[in-house]
Amino acid sequence: MVALPKPVEPEAFVAELHPNVAAAYEMGDFVYFDIETIPDQRDGALERARENVKHPANLKKPDSIDLWYAENRESAAHDVWAKTSFDPGAGHVCTIGWAINDGDVRVEHAEGVTEERDIIAAFFDALPLSGSVLVGHNIVGFDIPFLLKRAVVLGIDLPPSSTFPRDPKPWAPGVFDTMNAWAGSGRGDMISMNRLCGIFGIVGKAGFDGSMVAEAWTSGQHLTIAQYCDDDVRRTRALHQKFLQARF
Repeated sequence: MVALPKPVEPEAFVAELHPNVAAAYEMGDFVYFDIETIPDQRDGALERARENVKHPANLKKPDSIDLWYAENRESAAHDVWAKTSFDPGAGHVCTIGWAINDGDVRVEHAEGVTEERDIIAAFFDALPLSGSVLVGHNIVGFDIPFLLKRAVVLGIDLPPSSTFPRDPKPWAPGVFDTMNAWAGSGRGDMISMNRLCGIFGIVGKAGFDGSMVAEAWTSGQHLTIAQYCDDDVRRTRALHQKFLQARF
């Protein structure tokens, strides 16, 4: 596993705690977290993706269909395989970063899928026993259910539901989803973390984003992924503090 050395907090994320934020931290624990995922690494994953490639429905003639497959099957298969990074039944968690209130950010990164179980268990073990709030961007729609399902697949003991809810709603007291807080819940609205950071004047992603994680992992750029996850946790915390300042 890769663990980042303890860094000095980047200046872009340094700010004196607003009194409202400090008061909120005195009242309880906010767990800021982010995960990075990669596509199916099991033997035969690309072959299975290739079998699931479907030609466009508007193609009807056999010759046209055969030509499409000849020209597009491989790239389409790669796209199908890449999308398994969003499927907890096939993809894997390669990185988890978290911090509690204004404490240090901790990042655990798996260099191989055999380490996936260890990094998820390490995150669960670090969670406060009760009364905490999970904070992240799109965690209700993605991060929480992905982690829960991977834990079930890997046979990891889950934390109590009071610490890590099983099927939280966006308005549940144990979660704060920065995407839903801004874009609204129940309407299917979305906003990227980068755009939300821009609105609040918080440093955004530069030169690397989630779409690059799978390729970076395959090519062994593990420290790059770990640092990216670390920065996303800091961005999440900075965003949430903006809401706390306003007593949202």
